[in-house]
Amino acid sequence: MTEAALKARQRLIEGNERFVTGKSTTKAIDMTKMEELAAKGQKPFALIVCCSDSRVPPELIFDQGFGDIFVVRTAGNVVDEVCLGSIEYGAEHLDIPLIVVLGHEGCGAVKATVDGGPAHGALKAITDKINVSYSRLKASKNIYAECEDENIKNTISDIKNNSLIAHLISQGKTEVIGAKYGIHSGKVSFF
Repeated sequence: MTEAALKARQRLIEGNERFVTGKSTTKAIDMTKMEELAAKGQKPFALIVCCSDSRVPPELIFDQGFGDIFVVRTAGNVVDEVCLGSIEYGAEHLDIPLIVVLGHEGCGAVKATVDGGPAHGALKAITDKINVSYSRLKASKNIYAECEDENIKNTISDIKNNSLIAHLISQGKTEVIGAKYGIHSGKVSFF
């Protein structure tokens, strides 16, 4: 991993530790920072691809403020061409050295897929992506957790297989890693 990616990961780890211990330092609204970002533009240090679940707000769980992280959120933390376009933008145009695919315990999209309920309309696109992960697993008592982990790995693979991201990785300009948020503990574990 590059030095810039290591520093970004460490900053996320330290922010999550502050969050877990109740010592968050980020202000809810920092008008000075907002004005600075409006004038100078954004320079986020990490890109987080995560679930839309309202219990998993990346800015809070990593104790980061305005302009610190670039976030792409979808149910089940899956990516399609539109999401990949946002990831490409962050990695190429904002020079973000670290892309983190953040899954979480108790993911409703994963549970719905594993339980096999009918999915219609656009929701089917999400469950189809998660089914790729689910189809690789054998039945077990931990099937939901295993599918959540496999889904994170599958999304990492989808991102790394994007030609622009693969090129940026080969040049040492960005890295893609996985992590999982514990909804009971607040702790993020990096893969």
